[in-house]
Amino acid sequence: MKARLPQGMGGGPGNMGAMMRQVQQFQTAREELSADLESREYEIKAGGGAVTIKIDGTSRIQEINISPEIIDPDDPETLQDIIVAGVNEAFGRVESVAAEEMSALAKKFGIPEGAF
Repeated sequence: MKARLPQGMGGGPGNMGAMMRQVQQFQTAREELSADLESREYEIKAGGGAVTIKIDGTSRIQEINISPEIIDPDDPETLQDIIVAGVNEAFGRVESVAAEEMSALAKKFGIPEGAF
């Protein structure tokens, strides 16, 4: 004769159903957060504000503005370095914000860090 546990206890069907609902809720919340993150725009300033980079949440550069004062035809390397630094910072910002917010979402659902 098999022992029957009341639903909601042990590994019974009630527990499995609750777990599946939680997984679905997490997936829905993750999709919503992903859409929100992708719709965001960030503005990064480099070179003391002489270069402004606008990037969206999908890591696509939308715009780069360069102050005319920083353009030195005899020293293009400095401007190139500032642009590279700004673009790298922009990509890093998109990545770090997404990672922080996804980690917070996982924590809210009790999912171990790095599990998704």
